[in-house]
Amino acid sequence: MQELLEKIEKRRTFAIISHPDAGKTTLTEKLLLYGGAIHLAGSVKARKTAKHAVSDWMEIEKQRGISVTSSVLQFDYDGYRVNILDTPGHQDFSEDTYRTLMAADSAVMLIDAAKGVEPQTKKLFWVCHRRHLPIFTFVNKLDRYGRNPFDLMDELEKVLGIRAYPINWPIGIDGHYKGVYDRLKNTIELFENDTSHGSNKLKSTTGSLDDPKIREMLGEDLYENLCNDIELLDMAGDEFDLEKVNAGELTPMFFGSAMTNFGVQSFLEKFLELSPKPQPRSLQDGTMISPDNESFSAFVFKIQANMNPAHRDRISFMRICSGVFEKGMSVYHKQSGKMIKLAQPQQFLAQERTIVEKAYPGDIIGVFDPGIFGIGDSLSDNSLKLQFEDFPVFPPEIFARVQPKDSLKRKQFEKGIMQLSQEGAIQVFHQEGVGLESCVVGVVGVLQLEVLEYRLLNEYNAKLLMNQLPYSVARWVYAEDKKLVDNIKGLDNGMLVFDKKDRPVILVNNEWSLNWILDRNPGIQFLTVPADVEKI
Repeated sequence: MQELLEKIEKRRTFAIISHPDAGKTTLTEKLLLYGGAIHLAGSVKARKTAKHAVSDWMEIEKQRGISVTSSVLQFDYDGYRVNILDTPGHQDFSEDTYRTLMAADSAVMLIDAAKGVEPQTKKLFWVCHRRHLPIFTFVNKLDRYGRNPFDLMDELEKVLGIRAYPINWPIGIDGHYKGVYDRLKNTIELFENDTSHGSNKLKSTTGSLDDPKIREMLGEDLYENLCNDIELLDMAGDEFDLEKVNAGELTPMFFGSAMTNFGVQSFLEKFLELSPKPQPRSLQDGTMISPDNESFSAFVFKIQANMNPAHRDRISFMRICSGVFEKGMSVYHKQSGKMIKLAQPQQFLAQERTIVEKAYPGDIIGVFDPGIFGIGDSLSDNSLKLQFEDFPVFPPEIFARVQPKDSLKRKQFEKGIMQLSQEGAIQVFHQEGVGLESCVVGVVGVLQLEVLEYRLLNEYNAKLLMNQLPYSVARWVYAEDKKLVDNIKGLDNGMLVFDKKDRPVILVNNEWSLNWILDRNPGIQFLTVPADVEKI
């Protein structure tokens, strides 16, 4: 028991969220660099360095310079075991991000110093806020011209409704910052010029505010400005309160540049000190399971096929919630009601994998999946047989009819469609009497259709015929009397399809059409989530 408590104390599992292009994957790389997991970092766009980001392993991500799937990365730093969930920032992949946040204990919100709070950041912030996740803010791109730090603090409060406590404060003039002042330690860290384009760790000099040497290095003007800023923050700013941070009511704020490694190490160290250890998890019956419960439990939050194209494998990622995972153990799978041996347990540094002998609450492991797991599945010791709360289900907004271009490739097409829907990359619907060889796929963003086409061709060798449909609203259909569903009136402008669990779903052009059909069909309800799934 003592060993379990010690391991829990040193675990940190967090997701990084932001608007596209705020530098999320670059920050992930730099945390890996400082954690000693990689020795040379490559930014996503990789203009100055020829490397691609370690956490972007899918070929399409390297070509487009964006993340389209959540990466799971692990490293050790200063006695801590760090599990980073790097999520796609692009709104077309927000479903993947929402699911990933279910596995996190806290979130790092990345903000571009020039652009401030952007639409997707806002969306993701509210998901974190609803789940009461502690949020740490990292203001990125200080190496470029940006907005005044006080303005950015003000914007967090006005746009997101959360107060900010700057843990460090940038020293310098817009775009030419020399270092940061640590408000909790009352120390200054001045950085040397970066000549490696962010590939190597940045050297720095540390000293106190009263140190004459530091004052001389800064120059009188910068020193005076810094003293004035500190005085203003101390007088008008909030007190630091860790309870408010843990409740998601106060965000510790950091300033830096992931590209040049400016402020990254001090952020990492402070984050590990302040962020929460693995937290209890909610079960479907409304109770919680604590990480220090000695019986094993975990849930599947992500499934990824073909991470290794040579082996056509399928990996289920699970978050360990309690007890100890041991290689070769068998667990109870709630959804199938069977005992299952967890085969080939692995932990990840992007595509590099290591076999796991033991893992603890907060850790993320991947296990080989022969096709039995689904997203949100619950696994536990046979004595528990528990079920975790349901994952959120989102109605798609873009639809297309897809079929294989070559009928001889029907099997590859069907396998690909099935696997990608199990990953949660697409939702698949079928019409009555029509097989999987011609189906309707639903997605949240149009870029997901491009990824579907790309992956089917490159991973399953199946070319697609794709016709986008004119619908933008999907609702699950529910009625006490099933005959009403079979005879919906006014469906000329819509389509009735069925999801993978054979639940009826109506597709229409807009909300007006939906209300028009609803008026003509008393006794029928249209739901944004299936009737047997509670919305979170």
